[in-house]
Amino acid sequence: MKRIVLASTSPRRRELLNQIGLSFDIIPSSTLEKDIDSSDPIQGSIEAAEIKALNVAAKLSGDVLVIAADTVVVIDGMVLGKPKDKDEAKSILRRLSGRVHEVITGFFVINVLTDKRSSGYERTRVWFRQLTEEEITSYVESGEPMDKAGAYGIQDLGSLLIKRIEGCYFNVVGLPISSLCEVLKDFGVNPLLRINS
Repeated sequence: MKRIVLASTSPRRRELLNQIGLSFDIIPSSTLEKDIDSSDPIQGSIEAAEIKALNVAAKLSGDVLVIAADTVVVIDGMVLGKPKDKDEAKSILRRLSGRVHEVITGFFVINVLTDKRSSGYERTRVWFRQLTEEEITSYVESGEPMDKAGAYGIQDLGSLLIKRIEGCYFNVVGLPISSLCEVLKDFGVNPLLRINS
């Protein structure tokens, strides 16, 4: 069985990989969060994922696949990362309220033994409903926005903020499973066929 390592402590990414039946270990990257260039958030998110993957791959040996990802929210040409505090979370949610934004996740896969590398990304449009100040405050006080790009999580209470999406739902959660699995097939891993060799 090929060893797979997820270079992330994100519980959402862990749950998604568990959901598709992959066996994997978690080794978080020790790199600092990278500010994404708003002029090219797609390339920036892929590069951030690459930095994370290479950081973890450098600590390993043998036939190991390392998977890393980076998710950003983009509105008005501005990249919104994770809020630094509750006030910033409220500010972000006010900006998203009643409007459409994009969620971009870049991902990177490397085989430590062969140095084979591949990357990809997914982009999803998300429509927020108009939020009241009371709703924003209550959501921020739940604590849910604090470790999430764009200050919300679509899979939990944040689902109440969203009118509709266009594109991959799992991308908004934090890992575009279908796109990632297309790349993993090139590395000899096909979760749908339960192939992991």
